[in-house]
Amino acid sequence: MDNPCMFCLWILFSFVLLHGSGGCEEEERSALLRLRDALNYPNRTTALSSWGDDEEEMNCCKWESVKCDQSNHHVTQLSLEYIRPDFPVPDHFFLNASLFLPFRELQNLSLHSNSIRGFHGVLNLSKLQVLDLSINWFDEIPRLGLLRSLRILNMEVNSINTWSHFEEITSLKDLELLNLAYNYLSGKIPHSLGSLTSLKFLSFEHNHLINGSLTDGGFCKLKKLEELDLELNRFQGRIPLCLGNLTSLRVLILKSNNLTGPLPSTVFSTLSSLKHLSLSFNYFEGSFSFNLFGENSKLEIFELDNFNSNLIVDTENPPWMPQPQIKIFRLSNCKLNQHTGNLLPSFLLKQRELRILNLSHTGMREIFPTWLLINNSNMEFLSLASNFLTGPFDCNHQAKNEYLVWLDVSMNQIQGVLPHSIGVSFPSLTLLNMSMNAIQGGIPPSMGELTQLYQLDLSNNNLSGELPEEFVQGCIKLEILTLANNNLQGQVLPTNSNLSSLQYLRLENNHFSGELSRGLLNSMSLRLLDLSNNSITGKIPDWIGYLPQLKSIVLSNNFLQGPIPMSFCKVKELGFLDLSRNKLTQTIPACLDVSSLRYLHLHGNELIGSVPKVLSGASSLVTLDMRDNNLSGRVPSWISSLSSLRFILLGGNQLEGSIPSQFCDLRNISMLDISSNNLSSFLPSCLHKVLAGSKRALDATLGPHVYQQIYYIPLSTYSYETRLQIDLYLASIYRASDEEEEVEFVTKSRSESYKGNILNYMSGIDLSFNNLIGSIPQEIGYLSNIHTLNLSHNHFTGSIPTTFSNLKQIECLDLSHNRLNGQIPQELIELNFLSIFYVAFNNLSGRIPDKKQFLTFENISYEGNPLLCGQLLGKSCTSYNIEPSSESIIEETDPFKDTFVWSFIASYIVAFIASVIGFLCCSNHLERLLRYVQAKCNCSFLFPVCV
Repeated sequence: MDNPCMFCLWILFSFVLLHGSGGCEEEERSALLRLRDALNYPNRTTALSSWGDDEEEMNCCKWESVKCDQSNHHVTQLSLEYIRPDFPVPDHFFLNASLFLPFRELQNLSLHSNSIRGFHGVLNLSKLQVLDLSINWFDEIPRLGLLRSLRILNMEVNSINTWSHFEEITSLKDLELLNLAYNYLSGKIPHSLGSLTSLKFLSFEHNHLINGSLTDGGFCKLKKLEELDLELNRFQGRIPLCLGNLTSLRVLILKSNNLTGPLPSTVFSTLSSLKHLSLSFNYFEGSFSFNLFGENSKLEIFELDNFNSNLIVDTENPPWMPQPQIKIFRLSNCKLNQHTGNLLPSFLLKQRELRILNLSHTGMREIFPTWLLINNSNMEFLSLASNFLTGPFDCNHQAKNEYLVWLDVSMNQIQGVLPHSIGVSFPSLTLLNMSMNAIQGGIPPSMGELTQLYQLDLSNNNLSGELPEEFVQGCIKLEILTLANNNLQGQVLPTNSNLSSLQYLRLENNHFSGELSRGLLNSMSLRLLDLSNNSITGKIPDWIGYLPQLKSIVLSNNFLQGPIPMSFCKVKELGFLDLSRNKLTQTIPACLDVSSLRYLHLHGNELIGSVPKVLSGASSLVTLDMRDNNLSGRVPSWISSLSSLRFILLGGNQLEGSIPSQFCDLRNISMLDISSNNLSSFLPSCLHKVLAGSKRALDATLGPHVYQQIYYIPLSTYSYETRLQIDLYLASIYRASDEEEEVEFVTKSRSESYKGNILNYMSGIDLSFNNLIGSIPQEIGYLSNIHTLNLSHNHFTGSIPTTFSNLKQIECLDLSHNRLNGQIPQELIELNFLSIFYVAFNNLSGRIPDKKQFLTFENISYEGNPLLCGQLLGKSCTSYNIEPSSESIIEETDPFKDTFVWSFIASYIVAFIASVIGFLCCSNHLERLLRYVQAKCNCSFLFPVCV
């Protein structure tokens, strides 16, 4: 070119095109586009979607998620997070490691949350310092190659289940942070871990590590270690003494393992740099004193919630005063300060920075410490549950705390009334639990100021009065309301209530009256409604079906009448229905959706008709309780199709016919009650196949139902933040929000209620007060785990089966008021748990058993059997000519049988003599002799043949 200026411009333009206006090199730009294509997910817009779209923006250093060195314009950081979705999980998505080779100056690479299964090839990036592969689907540690500069390796939340390639990690001598938390690593940590001498941060949290001792993992060689997190594994044994050599430790988290033994004093006395010590949820025992910490302690977080209560903790007179002061202090389920009368730790009097305090289940005995709330105005979590605190809960204006979100003082002996200003004093409360105390008076209107409240439990107190309008209108976020077992009255919820978030409402055992208020319709998210044991009248309103989320309805023990409304058919996921002990009539609506129904209690009403056929579709039904109604017809054979049934309670009706043999197909029955009906016919011999009473582990069938919620306060609610995002263990399975199955059954001549875990072990069959006939099948004796068997007031005949000696768990056996005969089997003395035994008013005979537990039974057990004898009855068995040995059985006396036998013998003798004499009289040699006898004896009838 002739013009030198144009030539310079051309050179400059070419340089701009070549280097992207001072941006990244073309090789790296092309590599980024290939990486985009490899990572992008169809129809998903991400940070990578705009790469290369704008032709004018050639400088890839300005692309989103890319950072370059300002001097040489090489890519130094790639933040490629959330490019691929977590769910649904892409099958076997592997990323080619060679895609990263062009980035020779790369120092920081994040592939966080991309559903990557692994790498193809080896990652060779010699200048890489930070590698974040967290929240993916790696099932093994990737090949890392020559990452000589790597300082931080984060692989938490993956699926790593093998130690393969771990040796490549231990060759990274400059590694300072290794995070393998939330994986599936098991067995022992390789000893080679100890070669990472530069390591400062190490986390194996939430794996399946099961080292016999913590010394097996090589931790004690990591002298520069500052943070060690082994939470939620299966480590056993004691805390090793060598941990005391890690003098740089600032954070030590060993909670949620199986550690045992005493806490070693030499370890904690030397770790003077500790700020965070968490030993909670293990099985420590012995004693532990705060004197173990030196005078220069920097402790801010101390957690020692124990799994057993064999740990004695002394907090008094420590030689140190925390500077900076303690922020988190958790010491639940320990024996606190026994030598000083189980008092609250006195050093807390001088604490002003407490954020979290948990001293529940420690046996404290003193007046409620209001000063804790006054001194610590930034308190966020306070639990003093299950102690012996007395006095009033007096939160005056000085105790105002705008940060408190969790307050649990349940299961104490707190008296007085609820403070009238409680809603103003603690406006940020999300959970308030003051249940199981002795609090009186009404619910203060200021409760309506708790606009952040999720969960309120004031049950099991002596509260009275009505629910304030301010309360039911102001707590708009309330999800769980439990006011059971008080003396509250008035309407359940006023019409103008505004509890729009309410899911669980428990008001049982109060004095609420009147008809059900339409105020419930303002809580459309309601899942559980328990108003049992109140004084509610009228009909069950038809609008109940407008609450579509209902899963549990409990209206038992009220004064409800009329039919069960058809609107129940609109409730599609009903699992628990208890309308027992009312005055309900007619029957269950045929349109009822029973597909989710597990527990049905309708006893003690006036229902008519047959057992509802609609229940044949309740494949998940566990309890069928329709006792004490006016049901008629036959026991339906379709019940055998309900394979989950464990409790069939149909007693006290007018059912007739036989017990269907199809019952024998039900293999999980624990309780069967068809007493007080009009059943006839024989007892099916196959009934032993129902396995009544077979022990089973507690499962989801019983106990709190599937509707239980796990309520927690998320970390974001708390203002106090730590580097590790400390798990505050606020998760609480709030069982007061669940319905626990309870079954009544008559045993030992009285009605008993069984609930929770005991239902897994209680079993019985009651067929009394019917018209059953025939003998008792021998097979009934094979119900070896049954606890009660009642066959009284029927028409059974025959003897008591000797197989009853196999009923090893039987406690109550009632065979009275039948027609049984024969002896009481002596083998029954081997029934060691038998405490109730009735055979009165039968036709039994012989000696009664007189050993072991049979020595405790009274005469009433045997009355109405005149042929029974024994010392207890005051009748000697010798006077009856029946002195049976242990090997023999006495034949029963039957007059008709004796007469028949003797008549038969006499006839046989006469016929025999007549035959002999007839033979003789036909002989010529004896004819003269026979005529002589005839003449002398006048017995011609002896010789019919001759005569």
